[in-house]
Amino acid sequence: MQELNNEIKKVHFIGIGGIGISAIARFLHEKGHKISGSDIKESKTTLELKDEGIEVITPHCKEAIKDQDFVVYSAAIKEDNIELVEARRKGIKCFSRKEILPYVLEDKCVFAVAGAHGKSTTSAMLASLIEGSVIIGAISKQFGSNMRYAKSDNVVFEADESDSSFLNSNPYLAIVTNAEPEHMEHYDYDLAKFYAAYKGFLERAKVRVINAEDEFLSTLKLDAIRLYPSSDITELTMVVRDYQPYTSFNLKNLGKFEAFGMGEHIAIDASLAILAAMHETPLKDIRENLLNFKGIKKRFDILSANKNFVLIDDYAHHPTEIKATLKSVFEYAKILGINSVTAIFQPHRYTRLSTNLAGFKECFKGVDELVILPVYAAGESPIEVDMKSEFSEYNPIFTDKVERVEEGIEFTDEFGVKNRLSDGIVVGFGAGDISVQLRGGY
Repeated sequence: MQELNNEIKKVHFIGIGGIGISAIARFLHEKGHKISGSDIKESKTTLELKDEGIEVITPHCKEAIKDQDFVVYSAAIKEDNIELVEARRKGIKCFSRKEILPYVLEDKCVFAVAGAHGKSTTSAMLASLIEGSVIIGAISKQFGSNMRYAKSDNVVFEADESDSSFLNSNPYLAIVTNAEPEHMEHYDYDLAKFYAAYKGFLERAKVRVINAEDEFLSTLKLDAIRLYPSSDITELTMVVRDYQPYTSFNLKNLGKFEAFGMGEHIAIDASLAILAAMHETPLKDIRENLLNFKGIKKRFDILSANKNFVLIDDYAHHPTEIKATLKSVFEYAKILGINSVTAIFQPHRYTRLSTNLAGFKECFKGVDELVILPVYAAGESPIEVDMKSEFSEYNPIFTDKVERVEEGIEFTDEFGVKNRLSDGIVVGFGAGDISVQLRGGY
């Protein structure tokens, strides 16, 4: 498939609305390939892709498969998908997102960022520090997309461990933020296989930057630039300006830096990006360019703020992530002088909920109120969890959905009582459609 990089090709993406695969489609579109795509339904992303000149069809239909040279399908696409079946019937080469990566990235100097938590933020931060293209699994507020194209050999790439596709990312420089076990079903629930994949990812890179206080990463004997957060990051300070959060810190002997966002995890992500960028960019420029980072959509994303009420949308869907974000929320509330925090939790995937149930039950400690939405299945079969019993210590409120109404959130609880949240801090957690509910649309 070397010809993908050498001549214009027609490439069709099945499931093009996904946050990761849409970035690849955009990248190839900017390179000059003729891109088409389809998805199960229209979304903000599919509408944006159409505006960018990409033909997108919804829902999936076999007529979308015409005379394309290749078909790429997302991890969410099943083998019986009508377009995938039609493409194979016609003899068109079909590649998973994982399989297409070597051909997208093979001629590039790839700065690949992996990790169970923080990889999107670290990738977006790194994108603000070095020149080059960017392909990430989140919307950077700095450039308003999950892709930025530049005529450069450099590519900042968010590498995904969920399907081991990070092993196909051809990294020149590899960052690993942490290696907490996640997506274990892909690794047959075998920790040795899981950790071997992370080691293999790092071994593929010429330059490695790791969080050396991670339980697994700390054991590696590989040559690497090691960040020890507890000793390398000092004078950690969090401030709020016009309701926007910022974290300042000293890094090793490199001086003071400031990054958008709030919390120790922001300082860690920024530090890893800084240590990686020093291979490309002078320190003075790094310090200035980091100020261009404006956060990413759905990560401590402040949707509304005044002295009485703040609404935050956060993508956290794992106990470790929720706990870290809430720690930042409590600090944010303290600075603003707000006394109550309400969490709205939409569990994402039955397997994640059941596997990490003990962590989910613990991570909401400190909230004044917990609202729980139905599990966002993401195509999984249900696994029975007695949410009312398991989360009883929080006296949670259950509802089918929440709705943004002016500067507040409204919902009807399981008893038919209408509730309105318009005081204190309300933060929504989840990787499903909770973000759409909080935003009142796409």
